Amino acid sequence: MQELIALLKEKQLTIGSCESFTAGLFCASLASVSGASAVLKGGIVTYATSIKTDVVHVDSEIVARYGVISMECAEEMAKKAQTLLDVDVCVSFTGNAGPSSMEGKPAGEVYCAIAYKQNVYGYRFQIEADRNEVRMDAVRLMCEKIKNLLS
Repeated sequence: MQELIALLKEKQLTIGSCESFTAGLFCASLASVSGASAVLKGGIVTYATSIKTDVVHVDSEIVARYGVISMECAEEMAKKAQTLLDVDVCVSFTGNAGPSSMEGKPAGEVYCAIAYKQNVYGYRFQIEADRNEVRMDAVRLMCEKIKNLLS
């Protein structure tokens, strides 16, 4: 996280998050680094579907057609939250941390996205681990993806 904070500072970029199954873990991880306030503007926890649609304004048609555990939902979360939070970079997390399947998706199926400038980059992961390890691994993986994208 320290490397990510340093890179964001160097590039004078702000960051925010829109998190479902990670429930704010990404934002909290960034905030644990001294100096994070220079780049971190905030995060939105959208654990319930209604928060995705009513607060973040994820299109309910996307949810109806693809489900909340989908690339389409992750990308929409990142784009909409980027605007709401007024940040340069916004990362989203949606998926099934487990232990059982949800929306017909197996435990560990995760979709994340990064909204940066006018683009959105989506990622799918299948993480075989217990519930909290899935959450931590997703945060770690997306931290790496953001660093790679900005480098």
